[in-house]
Order: sequence, then structure tokens, then C-alpha cells
Amino acid sequence: MARTMTCFRLGTRGSPLALTQAGLVRDALCVAHGWSPDQVETVVIRTTGDRVQDRALAEIGGKALWTRELDRALHDGDIDCAVHSMKDVETIRPPTLKIAAMLPRADVRDRLIGAETFADLRTGAVVGTSSPRRRAQMLRLRPDLEIVLIRGNVDTRLGRVASGEMDATLLAAAGLDRLGRDDGHAIPTDIMLPAPAQGAVGVEVLDGSAAHAIVAAIDHADTSLCVLTERALLARLGADCHSPVAALASLAGETLTVRAELIAEDGTCDVAGSIEGGAGEDLGTMLAIDLLTRAPASVRRLFAA
Repeated sequence: MARTMTCFRLGTRGSPLALTQAGLVRDALCVAHGWSPDQVETVVIRTTGDRVQDRALAEIGGKALWTRELDRALHDGDIDCAVHSMKDVETIRPPTLKIAAMLPRADVRDRLIGAETFADLRTGAVVGTSSPRRRAQMLRLRPDLEIVLIRGNVDTRLGRVASGEMDATLLAAAGLDRLGRDDGHAIPTDIMLPAPAQGAVGVEVLDGSAAHAIVAAIDHADTSLCVLTERALLARLGADCHSPVAALASLAGETLTVRAELIAEDGTCDVAGSIEGGAGEDLGTMLAIDLLTRAPASVRRLFAA
């Protein structure tokens, strides 16, 4: 497709990981459209989530803190598209915006920093996370752990473990890999199922804009199918950033498999399930209904559905 603008503008947060992911999108667009790198401009936009680092996102506005300023820049015409870590994008998006593409999904697993396995952590070990999902999953595995809030970029979190301020933390393997870091030990998904959309980078545009077709050329269809299925599950649950939920969809040939679990905040109670079917079936919604039907009250109250 011929380029119709002088310079295509990618909006992104300014963290090292966000800039790396924007670079991956830029490179994919250049390959798809025969552009040179100087035909793509990276526009750094500082979000509220970047500015406020001392409180959990759930206390100050949720995942919208990562997207609000990027949304405004799209609506104001300051950027042509916005690059997101899809696990940080709220489930219900403005109707004027559209996820036009996702890059091929990276490693979906979490990595444990500070020990090889959870069993290796000392009794009462201090583990940092800001994720309700990770907190609940860790307490289910090790109720003796002391879970404390930790935010900030990858180097900040790694530094707080290295300094001895805490014994361990968890980071997404995909982010570490994209930054060329081999820190930590990957946790199998049968021990810790990841966050919905973990490992996926999405590109959002104004619906119906010229940028839509430009960006759609780099979409990885299998990733989009799996991530949108996981997001459909979140939507049916009425999940928000307070809700400890894990989910993973995978595609093998024509068969789509979705696994998910809902967990009480203290890890004492959970419900899990899986479903298989064809790519055209609304498996995320069906699994969400099943989980809510079987969930104990202590888990069900965490969801708005």
C-alpha cells in the first residue's frame, strides 16, 4: 500500500520497554510498506501511570492510566497510532478507537526474580508485585509470603531485589526478552497462568482512519484471535484491575483452546476451567459464564458480571 502521509507517527510511553516495542512496530511497518526508518516518527507521551509510582493502579484509576493520554493524542491528531502492551489496555475501549494489529505474541510466562522456584524462597519471604493476579497466585502457592507493592520499570524492580530490599519479584518474560535480559526463571503456565493478553503488543488507531489499513498490514492473525478471545472473557466477567484473573488462549491448527482461572484475593479459593472449539466460536464468553457459575461467593464478588 502506498504511503499517504509525510511521516507516520507512532505514539508510545517512554519507558525502555515501551520504546523497544514501538521500535518493533516501526520495523514491521517498514518491512510491510517498503519504508525507510526515517519515515516513521516515534512520539513519546508520558502517561499518568508513568508519573504516579507509589500506589497500585487499582487505587488511582486502573489501566486507563496507561492509555488516557495516548487516546487523547489519537483523537487530537497528534499521532497516527498508539503502541500498547495489550495486558495493560482496559477491556472496554472508546468506540472511536480500534486495535488494528497485533505483533506475533512473545513468551506468555512470568519469570521469578530472586529464586529459581517458589519453593526456594525462605519462609515469610518478601515478594514485590502490583498485580492482584500475581499476588493471589503466589499466596495460593505460598500463604506465608509477605506481598508488598512494587511499581516502576524493569530496572527499578530488578534493582530493588538486587539491593536486598525484597527477596523476589515477578516480571513478564516477554518484556525481559524484548529488552535482551535473561534475568529470572520462567514459571510454567500450569503453575502460574499468565494475565490475559500477556506477551502481546497491540497497535491502536482511530476507527476508519487512513492509518487503519496501514497498520492492519502488520497484524498477526493468530495472536489477534487468541488475545481478543481472552479479552472477551474479561468483558463477560466484568473484570477490572482489582480482579485476580488469569487466562490463556492457544491455537493448534483449527482448534482454539482457552484456559482461565479466577482467584480470591488471599489465594484461599479459586475456580479454573478450559474450553475447546473452533476459531469462530465465542469461547471466551462461554468460559467466563462457566467460571462464574461455579465460582464460590468469595471469588464471584470480585467480578462485576
